[in-house]
Amino acid sequence: MTSLIPQEMIDSVHDWADGLGYLGLALVSASEAALQPVPPDPLVWNMILGADDGLTVVLIVLIATLSSVIGALGGYAIGVYGGGFVLERFVSTATTARLNILVERYGVTGIFIAAVSPIPYKALAWIAGAGRMDLRLFVAAGLVGRGLRFGIPGALLGIYGETMRDSLTWTTFTAAALLGLAIVIPAAKWWQNLLDEEE
Repeated sequence: MTSLIPQEMIDSVHDWADGLGYLGLALVSASEAALQPVPPDPLVWNMILGADDGLTVVLIVLIATLSSVIGALGGYAIGVYGGGFVLERFVSTATTARLNILVERYGVTGIFIAAVSPIPYKALAWIAGAGRMDLRLFVAAGLVGRGLRFGIPGALLGIYGETMRDSLTWTTFTAAALLGLAIVIPAAKWWQNLLDEEE
């Protein structure tokens, strides 16, 4: 989904948010989980790399996680009051069908998958709201999923940030890229095949 967003737009939003510090991080994280398309992840990573201590890293991850879940509650409310209209206007039919399958077949696990992955979390929040999914389970899955999404890179960057950046050679970059492809390609195929499995 990020690839469909102009890089200039992403940079502009992140520059604006970075100037507001923690408030900017909270606004981008919350609004992305409810409505707008610019992901907070690069902003989170940059802030972590600039952090002075571990406590600041934890604070950044907590703000991103809690704000994202609060934003997802906004997305849930959008689904409750205008789910069909919003989904028809802003989400493709195929994506909506896949997200419906994800919620119907996997329930809370589906919410967790969307929260921790690049699957459009806001659209799943709209669907969860439209289907009146149990709000407590929705929030719990979002907290765990978003906590892992921001927390794991946060821990790695907080502990090894400078070392990772200094030791990033062509070989290590290639190895990381191959590892990423080994994970992303099967996940993308699974996402694309959700509709086929349902037939």
